[in-house]
Amino acid sequence: MAAGLEPHYVSIGELAARPRDWWQSVLGVVGFDRLPPVAAHAVPLAASMTPGLGEDAERCEVWRLAGTASSASPGAAATAATAATAATATTAATAATAGEAAGAARPQLRRAGPWLFGALRLFEGDTATDSSAPGSLPSGAAALVRATELAYREIFAAIRSAGFPYLVRVWNYLPAINAHIDGDERYRHFNAARRRAFLHSGEATAGRVPAACALGSDAGSPLSIYFLAARQQPIPIENPRQTSAYHYPPRYGDQPPIFARASVLSDAGVSNLFVSGTASIVGHETRHAGDPAAQTRESFANIAAVLAQTNRVLGAQRFAMESLTFKVYVRRSADLACIKTETAKILPRGAPIVYLRADVCREDLLVEIEASGCA
Repeated sequence: MAAGLEPHYVSIGELAARPRDWWQSVLGVVGFDRLPPVAAHAVPLAASMTPGLGEDAERCEVWRLAGTASSASPGAAATAATAATAATATTAATAATAGEAAGAARPQLRRAGPWLFGALRLFEGDTATDSSAPGSLPSGAAALVRATELAYREIFAAIRSAGFPYLVRVWNYLPAINAHIDGDERYRHFNAARRRAFLHSGEATAGRVPAACALGSDAGSPLSIYFLAARQQPIPIENPRQTSAYHYPPRYGDQPPIFARASVLSDAGVSNLFVSGTASIVGHETRHAGDPAAQTRESFANIAAVLAQTNRVLGAQRFAMESLTFKVYVRRSADLACIKTETAKILPRGAPIVYLRADVCREDLLVEIEASGCA
């Protein structure tokens, strides 16, 4: 059964003041420029390493479900220790599976009814190689490729072991995403490594794939990934205005990205929608190069098309722009005011939204917008 799930943007001060019973319905907490200062609540912690802009600098993203927070913690009176035991047991189940090389990260996991939230961080330089030289470490693109493959193999092993085998939504943050190394862009190396991990794990690389995004953090940051998985397979949604990412032509890399434009999980009258990172792309080409205002408008036009397609697939008008929660990634901080102005023309006053400083997957893209909601 699906259940209502969406992010809440909470200040660090507010987070610290939440009572213990509030934490029973929290799946995970994401800090933007650093790990969130959360202690003693046994929830997975992630950090996108993409700092909040303006008033969003001191906020966190909290994924929270109305109801019980862990299959082993049935009520508000359950203790954090009980929740921790459930999370640890799930994580430990992956210990003897993929990624046994030194430096492999284990996802932190937390179950909530039909949902599994997971997070991991992995520094590229900490991954071992397959080299015959004892203790040798990869360099250049090899480090990113190795870290990406290890991370995704761990994720697939973990979600299957936990009984939540379907990825619904994935957030990827990799340092220096647009930098060129070993003859290609780091983002393209990441895509090739992600594809190998999908194939190694027997996962589809087109069609039934999760919603996702990939943003760039500062050089030296860890590869940071967090995700939502479910027991039932979500419905992938594509955008009629755009080429499916997994069908991009070779000009964008030998191996295309693996993600659907959105993913929806619907059951028992509740639908959860996750719109992937969405930018100013029509077909497969960037539009409005150098114009942040026009790129913002085009991004929202794409989100509107995804919503219309979702409603067609569901056979009902379930989702509209005003029912969603948004996250906006801004390449150049100087464009923030312009992007906010355009956003205010489209979204209702007071719409839940945060603005983060991040590099986008193409150097000519100045803004990327993601959204989620339940109805």
